[in-house]
Amino acid sequence: MPNRTLLFGEGLFETIRWRPKEEKLKLHYQRLSSSADYLGIPCPSYEEFKKALEKATLGCDELYVKYLLISKGKKALTDRPEGYKGLIIKGILGPQPERVRLIFSSFRRHSSDPVCRHKTTSYLFNLMVKKEAKAKGMYDGLILNEKEELCETSTANLLLLKGSRLYTPAKECGLLWGTTLELLSKRMDIKEERIKLRDMEKCDSIFVLNSLLLCSGVEGIGDESRAVDGEALREILKVLSQ
Repeated sequence: MPNRTLLFGEGLFETIRWRPKEEKLKLHYQRLSSSADYLGIPCPSYEEFKKALEKATLGCDELYVKYLLISKGKKALTDRPEGYKGLIIKGILGPQPERVRLIFSSFRRHSSDPVCRHKTTSYLFNLMVKKEAKAKGMYDGLILNEKEELCETSTANLLLLKGSRLYTPAKECGLLWGTTLELLSKRMDIKEERIKLRDMEKCDSIFVLNSLLLCSGVEGIGDESRAVDGEALREILKVLSQ
């Protein structure tokens, strides 16, 4: 059967810091299977997913693993997938930065975009944001939507500290809800809000979250330096490691 992921970008993936605890691995699978159901792509069971990852990693730790769900079916654009193939890519997980610098991306996200809510292989927008930031010597780009509301970066969710409260951009702004953010939100009180630029400027610290970084502090945006609350960063990392 033709590879519809190659033809149309009709596929999904999960990036996993190996070896995760069962709760985290299940969050990865739940997001994958939920998105597969939404897109009509056949999907393995959780046990099949887990077994394939364990076989590919052979008991190793300190790896990053990408699980790709490739859709297969007829070659017409509007045909529905009829099958799938799982592809696993792995590599050594190198040191992750504790602090990062960001820029505001020149590219905008529309809050009604259905694709951004799923971790699809149609990743060109994210790639453009990341490359633009890297070309300017930054870790990543901050993405705003058409209402000038904060969404995410190309590869991470955002966490804002104001006083003793933690905030994250609301799903309705147009973003991918990450598994690390989901895990943290189960263990800490995090409030979803529509966050404008003026709100971001008033916060005490900004953090980025994803499965490989876990959590890093944002020490600058463009030419502007920002303070990182080291105590809050340590507490977040501690909670994520439980």
